[in-house]
Amino acid sequence: MPKSNKPRSKRAEGGSPRYPGLRISVRSGSPWAMVAAVRQELRLAGAPPEEIRAFSDQALSAGVDREVVRQAVEEWVGGPAG
Repeated sequence: MPKSNKPRSKRAEGGSPRYPGLRISVRSGSPWAMVAAVRQELRLAGAPPEEIRAFSDQALSAGVDREVVRQAVEEWVGGPAG
C-alpha cells in the first residue's frame, strides 16, 4: 500500500510520524540543514503554512539543539534525520 503524504494528527508514543510518506536526505549534520530539508519537503507535499511553522517551532524549541531537532524530524517525517 503506498504511503500517504497526508498528515496524521500527532505521533503516538513509538507510533508513525505525521507525514510518513515524506523522506529527507541531509548530508550535513547541521540542525539548520535538517530543519530546512523538512520544511522544503512539507512545502512540496502541500502542507499548510501553519503545519510548517509548527514543525519549525517544535524543532527549534530549545535553540539549535541537534537532539531536539532530530527528535522533531522523526516525529514529522518518515525518512532519516541525516
